Amino acid sequence: MQVYNSYSRSLEPFVPLEAGHVRMYNCGPTVYGRCHVGNWRSFLFADLLRRWFEEAGLRVTQVMNITDVGHLLADAEEGEDKLEAQARAEQLDPFAISAKYAELFLADTRALGMKPAAVYPHATDHVPQMLAMIDQLIEREFAYVAGEDVYFDVSRFERYGKLSGNRLEDLVAGHRVEARAEKRHPADFALWKSDPKHLMKWPSRFGEHGFPGWHIECSAMAREHLGEQIDLHTGGEDNVFPHHECEIAQTEAITGKPFARYWMHAKFLTVDGGKMSKSLGNVYTLDDVTKRGFLPRHLRYALLRGHYRKSIDFSFDALAEARSALEGLSEMRARLQFDQDKAESGAEHAAQAATELRRAMEQDLLVPEALAAVFTLRDHVVSGRVAGPAATRSLEVLESLERILGIEEPVTTGDDGEVEALIAQREAARTAKDWAESDRLRDALDDLGIVLQDSAEGTIWRRR
Repeated sequence: MQVYNSYSRSLEPFVPLEAGHVRMYNCGPTVYGRCHVGNWRSFLFADLLRRWFEEAGLRVTQVMNITDVGHLLADAEEGEDKLEAQARAEQLDPFAISAKYAELFLADTRALGMKPAAVYPHATDHVPQMLAMIDQLIEREFAYVAGEDVYFDVSRFERYGKLSGNRLEDLVAGHRVEARAEKRHPADFALWKSDPKHLMKWPSRFGEHGFPGWHIECSAMAREHLGEQIDLHTGGEDNVFPHHECEIAQTEAITGKPFARYWMHAKFLTVDGGKMSKSLGNVYTLDDVTKRGFLPRHLRYALLRGHYRKSIDFSFDALAEARSALEGLSEMRARLQFDQDKAESGAEHAAQAATELRRAMEQDLLVPEALAAVFTLRDHVVSGRVAGPAATRSLEVLESLERILGIEEPVTTGDDGEVEALIAQREAARTAKDWAESDRLRDALDDLGIVLQDSAEGTIWRRR
């Protein structure tokens, strides 16, 4: 398998540290509000990656953090924590806010069919590990105390900027970097902050009113649950700098080893062709999607249909296209099941689709090409050119795609015997040219959620 490593800016063969076992850390949500479609693109990308590894026979230990403290507004070095701002807006305790939105996040992951991570560590449960790392950084002279605050000295870490391409000489006071008098360099970032007015705070040797910087949280949680070296770290492209750059610096300054062997980042999405923002009213959550009559699996498909390193546009028209595409795959499944008992034909189409699907996923998760392979096979299937054992193999290809993308059809229940009886009655009415009765029976089947497709060989049906 080849993956694009953001650190080297190149495609590389993926080789885990331990044969057959992938240790993967995924940057998760900051739980001060409901996750929106932009967040879900990054989280579903991580789920896709895990699913492909497992499809390829690898064991995956996945950790996705829940940031429930220390994430200041605009990622600044001072100001109000996002959780505290939301707590003020909802007139709740910030710990109650984080618990509320963490629970909603996990509920949404289940609705979206995401495989559960091995651990969802909360930052607030790992403050001792963060303080231990900070002490180690001070001891090694990579960090310094300024009053009751602690900063990482970026000038001491020679590789700072390697991931993002930023140079220290270019990181002057301005966007994302606060010029504070106690800093040795404007780009030095906070490991520990102190503010008596801060609601979420912990006593330490630095003072009574401290709380962690955003970046130290992920380093501490990754080390605690995956060890000093991990195979893979993912996130959205907005995590590259400063978050992931700082994670690398503070972790490797302690261990002296590469923190993650591979870094992978999902591109932003646009909404209705433009930027997503609260002022435009287009920050859509899963609830917004389902209220429009779409299913969570429609959203999964819409967010995963493009390559993760290319921007995609989200719209409700795109969701309608996703729903139509999934209906096309359901039609393909029904036809394959109908044609399994016939004489074999189309074996070459099934074999080609299987090969192209695997090749596409092995080349940095080229989902568009994987989809193209299966939809080309679908064209052959609905045209009646795939039957017998080839139909069975084609079903396996379809089911493989569904597992990888997490778009399996929901399990439906119903009396197949009742459906078959109604279809037989309808076919008899059609033979007798009793079109009124035929239409009545079609409507009755439609009320049961049954989709019919008439063919020369008989009626193919599936549940909607």
